[in-house]
Amino acid sequence: MRTTKSLSFLLTALVTTLLAVPVFAQSVASETQRDVNQQNRIESGLKSGQLTTREAGQLEHQETKVDRTEANALKNGNLSPVEKARIQGMQNKVSQNINVDKHNGAIGNPNSASSQRMQADVQRNANQEKRIENGIKSGSLDKRQVGNLQRGEAHVDHTEARVARNGHVNANEQARVNRVQNRVSGRIHRDKTNG
Repeated sequence: MRTTKSLSFLLTALVTTLLAVPVFAQSVASETQRDVNQQNRIESGLKSGQLTTREAGQLEHQETKVDRTEANALKNGNLSPVEKARIQGMQNKVSQNINVDKHNGAIGNPNSASSQRMQADVQRNANQEKRIENGIKSGSLDKRQVGNLQRGEAHVDHTEARVARNGHVNANEQARVNRVQNRVSGRIHRDKTNG
């Protein structure tokens, strides 16, 4: 009798766990996809001249806060409805700010070396967020790994924001961003392939 109850409990726990994994993947993947979309919007604003390098840096500063919040929410391995709502609210605010900055009349020079550097940095950031999203969807990244990778992405965003705060990104500053991105890229690869 006791063995039957134990077996029943074990099966219930297993089914619950298996059903929870797709919910986690779908929930976190949608937040990560939103990160990708917002990075792409920042890059397109730089390319069109609707965003200046300084504005892009300010938006990256806001993205830092979103990524940190995502990382902290996933620290315990769960994304609660309250945490998800908070992240979505933060992302909505960044989205509004992207729209405002794109239509505020400030004109950037998309052909300047500084803007080109920032465009490349933001595009690489979007690519790395996409790699994280793909790892979530494929199941090759677990919740804790995603949290750690989002902490790394927050560091990338913070570095981008710092180098662009004066409205100009020089070659040395871009090299600093690339070093941070390389570390996060290596971590994404290791986490996705560690089995």
